[in-house]
Amino acid sequence: MPTNREIQLAARPQGWPTEDNFRLVTAEVPTPGPGQLLVRNRYMSVDPYMRGRMNDVRSYVPPFALDAPLDGGAVGEVVDGSVDGFAPGDTVLHGLGWRDYALVEAKTVRKVDPDLAPVTAYLGVLGMTGLTAYAGLLEVAAMRPGETVFVSGAAGAVGSMVGQIARLRGAGRVVGSAGSAAKVERLRALGFDAAFDYHDGPVRDLLRAAAPDGVDVYFDNVGGEHLEAAISSMNVHGRAAICGMIAQYNDTEAPAAPRNLAQVIGKRLTLRGFLVNDHGHLREQFVREVSGWLREGALAYDETIVDGLENAPAAFLGLLRGENLGKMLVRL
Repeated sequence: MPTNREIQLAARPQGWPTEDNFRLVTAEVPTPGPGQLLVRNRYMSVDPYMRGRMNDVRSYVPPFALDAPLDGGAVGEVVDGSVDGFAPGDTVLHGLGWRDYALVEAKTVRKVDPDLAPVTAYLGVLGMTGLTAYAGLLEVAAMRPGETVFVSGAAGAVGSMVGQIARLRGAGRVVGSAGSAAKVERLRALGFDAAFDYHDGPVRDLLRAAAPDGVDVYFDNVGGEHLEAAISSMNVHGRAAICGMIAQYNDTEAPAAPRNLAQVIGKRLTLRGFLVNDHGHLREQFVREVSGWLREGALAYDETIVDGLENAPAAFLGLLRGENLGKMLVRL
């Protein structure tokens, strides 16, 4: 009988997480009961929001428990369980990653077709990542054709989708920021009209040079200096979709708010935070449109894959340091 390995949260991070905050343990493979499926995970996702769940604070999702396995998006193969509509060998998407075998409630599982797309796509471009980009740009920020769109963290899984969707939906100009020259080059290859490495100078100055006529829509994955720069460059009635603020996730002191928030008044700006779970009504439209772009070759996506469950903490830490291009995944 195989054993089940899982990654547990051993201690809550103070500032930047380290390998010592995680623990690899071995347990018995669980046996499914009524309404349950046993899934052998093949790929799991690591995502920036997981850093917030490592803190014992009240939020929109419960914190990870100490001495218990972490969780997150995963795709795998059903190996056991008697539930109508499922059979051994089915490929399913679920929320219990960070372990080799997951015992999941069948009602929380979504069957996916590995013949329609690579299974990793259901964790990225056709999954939560893609829907986040689609809903944030088109519904939350309500981008209109001809507008200038600025995306921070633009070489990441969400940001790279935002820029391409903006281009495909008729944006007048798409600008992205990223953390290296190689990532900037990749953004230009993906169709961004302009891109810059935020290490090359003050973001405010770099953005003004890249978007001299101002910004109508800002998709924020970073916060901090990027948000302040975006407010400075935004046109009257500009809209910002606030998806994440990775620049401050590991801060041990309260971050300074953007120093120019008063401009929100005169420019009549809208800054709106959002969660992808609030936009499930767009899923069918999203899958239909994005899968069509994929078939046509009009949209591309990048993946960074780390092998081995034991290396999942290193993959997560690498994500926080910006070592990924596109979606960061772990192959189990």
